[in-house]
Amino acid sequence: MYAIDVRHWQNQSSVNVKAHLYLDGKLHAESKIPATFPVPGGTIEVAMSGFGIKRCHYVTTAGAEYQLVPHPASAEGRRARLDRDHPALSRWIGFCSLIVLLIGAGLLVVQIVEPLSRIPPIASRIGSFESPIHLPLWLNITLGVAAAMGSMERALRLRYNWLLDGAAN
Repeated sequence: MYAIDVRHWQNQSSVNVKAHLYLDGKLHAESKIPATFPVPGGTIEVAMSGFGIKRCHYVTTAGAEYQLVPHPASAEGRRARLDRDHPALSRWIGFCSLIVLLIGAGLLVVQIVEPLSRIPPIASRIGSFESPIHLPLWLNITLGVAAAMGSMERALRLRYNWLLDGAAN
């Protein structure tokens, strides 16, 4: 039996994070993330986002992919248990994290476009953009923290979307 261990919460720099592959409880191999471990019948692929694991799959030589099951004692395993034991609460939490990320991504686009549109060559060609949304600093910070928590929640469910979770990164 194979198991993957990634201690991503101990060192937030994904450059230094390593994945450890265990075979029957004994360390079999280790690699920097993103990692690909050859195993009988295929490979195990592990990749991370800034908030947690974004990919942990067994890929057969035929190309079929299977997401690995998280260990029950891990944060991902506890989130899976919440999903199994309280599906309505889990769906509600997942929906809230998605909404917060969509709002965060939308505000990020607006906040990036406004200063970019004021660059003289851009402003002379297309004009400048005045954002209709002006948030106080405390709300901007709160939305940033909420987006980070939403991405963390999605990482615990082993769900990753480059647009939503990458924007919060």
